[in-house]
Amino acid sequence: MHVLLVEDDEPVAQSLRRGLIRYGFEVDWVSTGAAALAHPEPYDVVLLDLGLPDTDGLDVCKALRERGDVPIIVISARSDETDRVVGLELGADDYVSKPFGVREVIARIRAVMRRAQPRTEATASANGAAPAPPAPDRYGSRLTVDRKAARVRLDGEEVALAPKEYDLLAFLTEEPGALMSREQIMEAVWDANWFGPTKTLDVHVAALRRKLKGAITIEAVRGVGFRLEIVQDEGGEGDRGVS
Repeated sequence: MHVLLVEDDEPVAQSLRRGLIRYGFEVDWVSTGAAALAHPEPYDVVLLDLGLPDTDGLDVCKALRERGDVPIIVISARSDETDRVVGLELGADDYVSKPFGVREVIARIRAVMRRAQPRTEATASANGAAPAPPAPDRYGSRLTVDRKAARVRLDGEEVALAPKEYDLLAFLTEEPGALMSREQIMEAVWDANWFGPTKTLDVHVAALRRKLKGAITIEAVRGVGFRLEIVQDEGGEGDRGVS
């Protein structure tokens, strides 16, 4: 599913973008209303902040709705009921107030897409075709991560991961070889407002090491964080690919 994220606050946008990608969404991020209205690529849903630097997000909402029926979810720090009502009257399908969690946003996306599904299915039926599901991401010869279904397979067999173990693996495999700080991981996998010890992170890393031994390694960098590497095949392959 392709998401157009319109948000001028970079930390918020990056955190939300990482979370959505971890759950299998494709995300295009723009930071102004003008960029949103000029965006050329097709998308399935819009996440629209109201507090944009160049124009009021409500005006962008109205313009997008006049163009078509793509679902629009307003995300805003404005808590005034009037803004909610006006946004919905201008064509927004839902409204999420900041601060919010990634899981809440995903639940809202899935809800509005379910409501739009009958229209989408009718269009596909009229065209005589349905879109093919995306292939799982492959890491080396042994490991695949199906972000749409939130499933992991090792040597073709599904691996039972706890929800946070899956979230951690999905995040670290976004950039194999990159060093991720504890703060980055806790923000992306647990919560942007996480306060408290990060010992739970070590427990989940240990679980992934045990369950996916031989396919990945997760190196602990003292005082910084963790780096995930794909175990190289004998033939020298091991980079990320799509099966």
